[in-house]
Amino acid sequence: MGWLIPTDSFGVYLLAALTAGVASAAAVVVHYEGVHWLARRYSRRKIDITGDRGTMLKIIFALLALHVVEIWCFGLALWGLLHVPGAGSVVGVGGVETLFDAFYLSATTFTTLGFGDLTPMGAVRVLSGCEALTGLLLITWSASFTYLEMARLWNERDSA
Repeated sequence: MGWLIPTDSFGVYLLAALTAGVASAAAVVVHYEGVHWLARRYSRRKIDITGDRGTMLKIIFALLALHVVEIWCFGLALWGLLHVPGAGSVVGVGGVETLFDAFYLSATTFTTLGFGDLTPMGAVRVLSGCEALTGLLLITWSASFTYLEMARLWNERDSA
């Protein structure tokens, strides 16, 4: 098993993988419920020709808020893992000394921006990899939802 995971670190890698799964699941559920609520709230409304700008802005800001909550799910998971002995660390400019640092690293990972000023080391890398994949998926889900709502609003407005 040493070729896959360091033999003496199996427990922390398993913990990191489970934590990544829970954080990913929490983010997906938050996103699903939020988008579902937005769809119920706005997709069935009668189109107000003058109000589509306000509707779209509300949707965009709600989606941004959802992403912030999802980033916090991963930031809290990272913060917790960093306090487990042997689970890894974050190296770079200042490291992760505060909860806000964990949120910052989570935001750059979730958005796949990856400035590179902070780098996870050890088992916590599992969480970062899962976060990047989850973030990419959820951001594109938001973009798709936004596109569909804009198309619906603009098509109905133009036909009114």
